[in-house]
Amino acid sequence: MQNLSAPELAEWLADTSRPAPVLLDVREPWEIETAKLANIVAIPMRDIPARSEELDDEAQIVCICHHGARSAQVGMFLESRGFTQVFNLFGGIDAWSRQVDPAVPTY
Repeated sequence: MQNLSAPELAEWLADTSRPAPVLLDVREPWEIETAKLANIVAIPMRDIPARSEELDDEAQIVCICHHGARSAQVGMFLESRGFTQVFNLFGGIDAWSRQVDPAVPTY
């Protein structure tokens, strides 16, 4: 699993020559309502084991949480299940808010 900084993810999302990743947000629903990115796939961390089959194991998946710890755990879990292109948003949505888009609230 690779770590991505918030600016690196912003660059990736802006690069139209590159396929967009799946943005897997593993936070709780209330957290997503508080601060979120567009076009996410929302599956709370606790539901990942039961719902990982909903994800394409060949897709580029960026795991997102509040600060990057839960998403790193989910990324490791997905890799253990055969997913090969998993990334972790280092610093989570908090880093995104502080480094890329201050319109996304911090909490």
